[in-house]
Amino acid sequence: MENLKAKSFALRKNVIDMIVEGKGGHIGGDMSVMDILVTLYFSQMNVSPENMDSPDRDRFVMSKGHSVESLYAVLAAKEFFPIEQVISEFSKFGSQFIGHPNNKLPGIEMNSGSLGHGLPVCVGMALAGRMNHSDYRVYTVMGDGELAEGSVWEGVMAAGHYKLDHLCAVVDRNRLQISGNTEDVMAHDDLCQRFASFGWNVISVENGNDIAQLDSAFNEAKQCKGKPSVVIANTVKGYGSSVMENKVNWHHKVPTPEEYAQIMKDLSEREEAAKNE
Repeated sequence: MENLKAKSFALRKNVIDMIVEGKGGHIGGDMSVMDILVTLYFSQMNVSPENMDSPDRDRFVMSKGHSVESLYAVLAAKEFFPIEQVISEFSKFGSQFIGHPNNKLPGIEMNSGSLGHGLPVCVGMALAGRMNHSDYRVYTVMGDGELAEGSVWEGVMAAGHYKLDHLCAVVDRNRLQISGNTEDVMAHDDLCQRFASFGWNVISVENGNDIAQLDSAFNEAKQCKGKPSVVIANTVKGYGSSVMENKVNWHHKVPTPEEYAQIMKDLSEREEAAKNE
C-alpha cells in the first residue's frame, strides 16, 4: 500500500505537468480522485494492455470525465501509452488526448463528459456480462456534483432492481463542484441512506484518499452478493498540496509558475514520505 501511495503522488505530478503543458484541465477533481484510480488499476481490476480486448476483462468508466487527466496518468503508468506523449500532446489541436475520455485510445471503454451517463452505461455492461455468463466486474467513478443528474438515479434504480452484484460505483465525495459547495448547490443529505433505499450495498470510506481504506472497501464490495455496491469515498478536492486543497477555484485552473513550484514541492515531499513509511 505504501508503494501505491507513493505512486499516487508521483502520478499527480504528471497530471500537473499535463495541465500546464495543455493550458487547461480540471485539476482539483484530478487530485481528489487519483487514489481511487490507483487502487482500482493497481490492486483491484483485471485489466491491462495485454487483455484490453478480452471479453473477460474488468470494465471501468470514468463518469466524471472532466477529470480525465488523472485517468490518462494512471493508464500511462499501466503502459497503455507513454506518459511523455500524453504530457506533450494533451489538449493540443489534433491530439487524441483531449479534455474528456476518448475511446479511440487504448484502455478507455467509452467517451464521457456529459455527466450522468457513466452509471447507466455500466448497468448495461453488467447486464451484458450476466447474459453472457461472464464473471468480469464493472466499475464507475462519479463526482458528487454529478449526482444531481436524474439519469444517475435511473441507473441506481435499475442496478438495484436487477441485483447487479458485479457492479461497483464510486462517488468521489469531495463536496465541491464548479459553482460551490455541493450542499449549497444541490444538497445530498444522507447519501448512504439514499443508495441503500434503492437496494444497494453501501460502503462509506472515511478517508477516500487513503489507499488502504479504499482497497478494503473494494474487497468488501467483491464479497457482497445479491446487491450492487457503492463506495462513497470522502475525499479532499485538490488533495496533495495546501495550495489547492478544499478551494473551489481550483476546480479548473492552471497553476502560475510560483504555484506550480510549490505544488510540485508538496507532492514530492508527500511521495518521499510515503516511500519511507
